[in-house]
Amino acid sequence: MTAVSSIHPTAIVDPAAQLHPTVSVGPYAVIGPQVCIGAHTKVGAHTVIEGITTIGESNVIHSHAALGGMPQDKKYAGEPTRLVIGDRNTIREFCTFNTGTAQDGGVTRVGDDNWIMAYVHIAHDCQVGNQTILANNATLAGHVHVADWAIIGGLSGVHQFTKVGAHVMAGFASHISQDVPPFCMVDGHPLAVRGLNLEGLRRRGFSAERLAVIKQAYRLLYRSGLTLQAAVEALDNLQGSCEAEAQADVQLMLDFLQQSKRGIVR
Repeated sequence: MTAVSSIHPTAIVDPAAQLHPTVSVGPYAVIGPQVCIGAHTKVGAHTVIEGITTIGESNVIHSHAALGGMPQDKKYAGEPTRLVIGDRNTIREFCTFNTGTAQDGGVTRVGDDNWIMAYVHIAHDCQVGNQTILANNATLAGHVHVADWAIIGGLSGVHQFTKVGAHVMAGFASHISQDVPPFCMVDGHPLAVRGLNLEGLRRRGFSAERLAVIKQAYRLLYRSGLTLQAAVEALDNLQGSCEAEAQADVQLMLDFLQQSKRGIVR
């Protein structure tokens, strides 16, 4: 272990753990032998980090988080699976992130610049992108994918193997059991599409021209009465008639629809 000057004397850090000299570790934290933590990351009091866990730079991990625990999967038989967390994430109190399983890629992954509130659970093999917000008590079951800039409301549950697209906003206490296409706003139980996340897109600098194309794509998918296959064909035609940035937005929608395995909320 690299010598670290900011480890509280009550913390237990395994000698084999790899901590950058600028890492700080709070009182009574426990860090296991296969943990690697990058520069300027702060580990709060009573936090437990175990398993084969790699954490990047400038993360803030608040008290009582439990990161890198074994999967809550009865098929798990001790395989050497991993948890990988990127840079500049805020992870609030009592969050739980598990390592992956051999039945998937073996890695649970959280990207960069995510805002993860208290009591969030990220289960085995989840893939969380960048710039997401997971509000208090949001729960991701195994193998869930959450794309960049998505927002999952408090007390929401996401069913295993479900995909949440980029720029999605899921409201409070949503029951997400089908894939949610990019740009959409959803909520409820059963889940329903309520419209587009236009305010979020405007805040991220989407131009009026891009928003107009996204609105057109949304109407084709949800307001035209077309079958899903016919809507995909119409979106493909729309994609060919747009300028470059808008083409990329429609392509994002098309790629999501073509890769969906659970079916989309519709």
